[in-house]
Amino acid sequence: MSRYSDVQKAVRVEKLRIWFAWMCGGWVGLGVIIASQDIRIVSVVTQVVFGGLGIVATVVAVRMTSALNRRAERERRAVLGDDFPG
Repeated sequence: MSRYSDVQKAVRVEKLRIWFAWMCGGWVGLGVIIASQDIRIVSVVTQVVFGGLGIVATVVAVRMTSALNRRAERERRAVLGDDFPG
């Protein structure tokens, strides 16, 4: 049972790291967009670039979180058995 508990704790920590990095990247992008807001063409370019990067980063974070959930599920099934409800 300790094996599953260790994996569950590791998954929780990794999810926290993923979403913390996502949030920090969003704040940095927002800061760059606000800083370049008075320059005409650069403002449009940075908004488009950081908007695209934000979408890509969100998709990547969700996929990484889903992969961690699948790994935790595999470990749970290995410890508790395939016929365990849930």
